[in-house]
Formats: sequence, C-alpha cells, structure tokens
Amino acid sequence: MKLVLTEEQRELRATVRSFLAAASPLPAVRQAAESETGYDPEVYRRLTGELGLAGLIVPQEFGGAGAGYAELAVVLEETGAALLPGPFLATTLAAILLTEVGEKELLPGIAAGTTIATVVLDGDRAPNGVEADVIVVPRDTGVQISLSASRTPLATLDLTRRQALVEPGGWRFVDSSETAVARARDLFAVAVAAEQLGVMRASLDAIVAYSKIRVAFGRFIGSYQGVKHKLADMHCKLEQAESIVRYAAWAADEAPGELPVAAALAQAYVGRACFEVTRDHLLLHGGIGFTWEHDAHLYYRRAKADEVLLGPPRIHRTRLADLLEL
Repeated sequence: MKLVLTEEQRELRATVRSFLAAASPLPAVRQAAESETGYDPEVYRRLTGELGLAGLIVPQEFGGAGAGYAELAVVLEETGAALLPGPFLATTLAAILLTEVGEKELLPGIAAGTTIATVVLDGDRAPNGVEADVIVVPRDTGVQISLSASRTPLATLDLTRRQALVEPGGWRFVDSSETAVARARDLFAVAVAAEQLGVMRASLDAIVAYSKIRVAFGRFIGSYQGVKHKLADMHCKLEQAESIVRYAAWAADEAPGELPVAAALAQAYVGRACFEVTRDHLLLHGGIGFTWEHDAHLYYRRAKADEVLLGPPRIHRTRLADLLEL
C-alpha cells in the first residue's frame, strides 16, 4: 500500500488547483451561487472539456480517461477546497454508478462533458437535480434512469450546491447485480470523503493565515495557547482524514475486498471531522466569522451538507461496526 501521491498525481493536483484558483476563486463562487443557474456553466465546460475531468474514471472505450480512484480523489479534494459550485460531484457520482452497472449509452456524453447527470441519494432528492440532463436512481439489482423526470428546486443549507425533489416519470431500468450497486455506493463514500478532505484543508489553511494577522489585546491571536491547541486539534483531524481517504482510494483501485470497510470508515470519520474543523474555523474567526459577507459560513454549510449527503454518520458507524464483527 502506498498512500503518498505519485508525481503524476501531484501534477494533476497542481493543474486542477491552478485552474480553480484562476477560474473559480471564492468571489466568483459567491457570484455563481447567487446566479439563476447556481453555477458558472463556462467554468464547468472548461473543467469537463479542457481538463476532461468528467470522464476521469470513465473507461477509455467510452471516451473517458480510465483513471483510478486515487486520481479522482485528488481532483475532488481540489474542487472541495475551492467550494466549486455546480454539478461536478453529482455527475461524477452518476458516472461511478453507470460504470459499475455496465450502462453504456450515457457514459460517452458524460465523458465528453456534454451530459450532466445526477444520482438520487436521499429518498427522492438529488444534488443538482434541476441542472441534470439525466437522473439515475440506484436500486438493489440495478439502476433506474430517466431523462424526463420532473424536478422541483429545494431550499438548501449549502448555497453552492443546489438540490431538487425528483418525481417519478419516464424511467427505464438497467439490470445489474447487488454486488455492482453495493460497490458503487462504497465508491460514492470515497468520492464524497475526498471532497470533504479538501473542505477541511482549505478551512484550516484559512484560519491559520488569519491567526497570523489578527491582533487581539496587542497580540496575534495565533500566539494564544487556546488558539494554538485548537489549531493543533484541527490539524490532527486533517492528517487522520487524509490517511483514511488515501487508504479508501487505494482500496477502490487495488483491494476491492477492503473497500466496504474503508468506505464506511471514510464516511464515519471524515464527515464528522470535516464539520468539526469548519465549525472551529468559523468560531476562531470571532464575530466576523458569523457575518454573511465572510466566507467561513460557506465552508460550514458545505461541510454540514456533505456530512449527511450519504446519510448521517451514525449509519456509517453502524455499518463499520457490523463489517468489523464479520
């Protein structure tokens, strides 16, 4: 097992980070989130077209890059750190599910960046459901797919990722196996955990930088012991989360037998840790952190929304305990 990024993965990280810093800085994120579409279609087009990231894990026979989940985790960490608005994660989850169940018609469009897709994750709710061209619903032995299901926009906590209520209509069923669908659900957990890792990292970087310039009672706040201890705790959570995400991505690529435990562990730990880091990031900013104009609440909102995107942490903790008992 190798949990350190390879040179190629570091180059991929640098490329995505540089692109997002230029094309989607936080002021642009706010502007896009408040727009009619909720995201910048041009940024999404370049992300999926120029960089080809929508097809990263799509097999090459369908026009994708055929890369591994270690590479996908690197990309999602960066989109999470940038709080990228729009349907990139939703389309990625759909690509994972369609790839695992062997659906071939939609993958070329997803890989090319011309098809936006989403997955119904919580009953009848789907992230970026209004924007999606395709709605995919995982079932025990396959998936339901619709291009015409009606969608109703929902008010959401995360301002940078909209959701919609999906109503049945125009479904077709693709048969698969329980094993394929179960693996896809585990891969969802890995993907979301990678995004959460990025949110954690960006939150910690922001508050560390702030603690070096904010002065209170004649001293930089970073010099106070209470602040130092809190930052150290946040750093430890980030380090543990990174190890868990790297392990889960490695298991997805190299050790499918370990994936269920790794995926359950990722969501049981990383989701809660991400929320706690963003919460403390907001609190350590003091009064300004609670204002609408500050970015701290955007990280906080993304962290809480991601924490329950695949179900509350207690579900994953219960599953992890059951798997370890076996």
